[in-house]
Amino acid sequence: MLSDFKEFIAKGNVMQLAVAVIIGGAFATIVKSLTDEVIMPVVGAVFGGADFSSYFVLLSVPEGYEGDLGDYAALKEAGAAMIGYGAFITAIINFLILAFIIFLMVRYTMKVMEQMDKKEEEPAAEEPAGPTEVELLTEIRDSLAK
Repeated sequence: MLSDFKEFIAKGNVMQLAVAVIIGGAFATIVKSLTDEVIMPVVGAVFGGADFSSYFVLLSVPEGYEGDLGDYAALKEAGAAMIGYGAFITAIINFLILAFIIFLMVRYTMKVMEQMDKKEEEPAAEEPAGPTEVELLTEIRDSLAK
């Protein structure tokens, strides 16, 4: 079983998958930054708030908490029960951006693969043959004869 596992890991597809996972993780960080730093402030401004990700519904305040009841980060750190719908909406937007980009990548890849398959299937069309050397010489002779 161990030798089968080593053989499986040594295959190129597994290595490519590992690289893809690492690149995907880095790409997710870029998308999160795009969402948090560019898109969500615009969405927040449209809906009248500067920080959309801190929208929440407070269910209960922890005992002994004396901080601001509007401070999402402080309440979260204190262990308050709350529904963070702004953070949830931000996560949904992150997902939609990633899903759309992956869709575009897969769509483009499939089109390229289809084009490659068509090129392999279709034999190269022969260019229309021009007049042969004999035909050209005959034409020249006839022109000179006139």
